[in-house]
Amino acid sequence: MFQPLISYIEDIKERNHSSGAALVILKDNQIVLEHYSGYHANTNNSRPIDATSQFNVASARKSYLGLVAAFALYEGKIKSLDDLAVHYFENIDKEMLGKTTIRHLVTHSHGLHQREDGTIFREFEPGANWAYRGINIIMMTELVNRLYGKRFPEFLEERVFKPMGFNETAWQTEPNEKLVQVVDDPKEPASYKVGQTKNGMESNLHISAREFARWGNLHLNNGMDIVPREVIQLATHVQNPSYKNNDLPQNGLFWFVQGTPAKHSELGERVPKGSYQILGVTGPTLLVIPEYNVVVAKMFNKQYNYGGSNYLHYLREFSNLVADVF
Repeated sequence: MFQPLISYIEDIKERNHSSGAALVILKDNQIVLEHYSGYHANTNNSRPIDATSQFNVASARKSYLGLVAAFALYEGKIKSLDDLAVHYFENIDKEMLGKTTIRHLVTHSHGLHQREDGTIFREFEPGANWAYRGINIIMMTELVNRLYGKRFPEFLEERVFKPMGFNETAWQTEPNEKLVQVVDDPKEPASYKVGQTKNGMESNLHISAREFARWGNLHLNNGMDIVPREVIQLATHVQNPSYKNNDLPQNGLFWFVQGTPAKHSELGERVPKGSYQILGVTGPTLLVIPEYNVVVAKMFNKQYNYGGSNYLHYLREFSNLVADVF
């Protein structure tokens, strides 16, 4: 039943030079598949990948930030998704922000970009287009940290991770034997992506494939009486403004959500409506399909794992394969 998915994982691992891979699938709240292969690094005597291996999930951390933003909305710290950003970001030029709203910031429709020198500029008017940038993540990280008076990873540890019993999910600051290293260049030794987290923005969140799947299952089950159902609904339902271009992706609070199948979405056209997904540049991807009561966590450890302009093809192909299996 699952061989097409395992074959896909192994093919991508070899083709894109990941040293390791993992695949965990939950169906009806039960693990129905665990697959681990390869090694923690592309060097001799590296530890084999197993159930305790913790991968750097890179930008998939946005789903964790998104949940905290949803909490802030639910608890009234942010009044509305349609609140103007100028009311929350006094240190950013008001004219530059213009009519940008919180909704724009959490759905990649804000139109802001940032140069290497830190200068913020505008690419397009708020809500007029879609672009995957970093400035909105920096802004929302700063905002929720300020609203709660603590780094958002601390908030999650207290409100979600401890109640869920997560002990293989953490923003790592020092190497350890359970951490999978990241391959930047296949011709060079892999390295640890760890660092001091000053604001939770650093891309050093490491998670085992099992807990990544459980993170998805928390959302699938509307918070499991740990997170309010309304918070999960805010995070995982389509929240972006209406686009004139129907090819653009649709988003919840950073999650990519299947509304009407779109050409530039990372979710394939056979994936049921209401499904949602998050991914990181190193290859980890978490797919939740409520219609089938399924969660799929797949892990790799290669920077730019999906490669150039082909990455959407890889993502759509895999999500379609999952939909076909179930």
